[in-house]
Amino acid sequence: MGNRAGRIDFEWVYTDQPHTQRRKEMLAKYPAIKTLMRPDPHIKWTVTGLVLAQLLACYLVQNLSWRWLLFWAYVVGGCVNHSLTLAIHDISHNTAFGTSYPAYNRWFAIFANLPIGLPYSASFKKYHIDHHRYLGGDGLDMDVPTHLEGWLFNRPASKLLWLALQPLFYSLRPLCMNPKAITGMEVLNALAQLITNVAIFSLWGLKPVVYLLASTLLGLGLHPFSGHFVAEHYMFRKGYETYSYYGPLNCITFNVGYHMEHHDFPSIPGCNLPLVRKIAPEYYDHLPQHHSWLKVLWDFVFEDSLGPYARVKREYKLADSGL
Repeated sequence: MGNRAGRIDFEWVYTDQPHTQRRKEMLAKYPAIKTLMRPDPHIKWTVTGLVLAQLLACYLVQNLSWRWLLFWAYVVGGCVNHSLTLAIHDISHNTAFGTSYPAYNRWFAIFANLPIGLPYSASFKKYHIDHHRYLGGDGLDMDVPTHLEGWLFNRPASKLLWLALQPLFYSLRPLCMNPKAITGMEVLNALAQLITNVAIFSLWGLKPVVYLLASTLLGLGLHPFSGHFVAEHYMFRKGYETYSYYGPLNCITFNVGYHMEHHDFPSIPGCNLPLVRKIAPEYYDHLPQHHSWLKVLWDFVFEDSLGPYARVKREYKLADSGL
């Protein structure tokens, strides 16, 4: 099949997502896994350090040329801001302060959001719950691209553009496919971000604000860390819809690569996900896995079978879910 053809639709399945049943089996076999469902004692300090590092960078870049500002935004700021988005992902599962203090987790996620430049954390939590509950759900899982994306971005050049524009698609997809009412926490998230941006502009001028925004757009676009977006759920092998990556980049991305383990046990913080695999290796070692996020991006662009359509989709009956 040539590049001009590609896939013409998603991979529709008529079975439940695999994580629910596997979770039940694993907890029955290894009840010790429940002890891993506790807050991450280090994430508060790691996130605080990353936020302060970006504030220091704002001070340092105020007199840089635009060329060097964009260079450092990609090389350093992109890594830091991408890491902060993954911290927000972990915190959205109440891993910073535990399930007994949901408000503390939400406020801390807003704090982690400040260097990103755009309000993100509150909206992310609202939609990310559906990604776990309705994995691949048509019109429900906003991690799945739209038909328009699949139709437009099906050749190497257009797929490369799609990867570069991922922040845009992730932002617009929920508004187009499954808009939800704005919550009070989203308003507070936006106000906190606006106050921070204005304060940085007042102190150090326009360049630090551009630095933060560029760090986010470049770091979440065509960037080595962004390989995880594709690695997690795009169908590299038929019949498998979630994949893990066990490489070194997990050390600075809150173990987001342990994605099979994460979907099996969303309440376990990233720091404990390697222990899940250690306790129950027979559930994971035989599954397809990724070894390089850069190779994931390369294969996604140049393999005809891969593209926005290379996702498993299913339909859910909301009336049966009790929602």
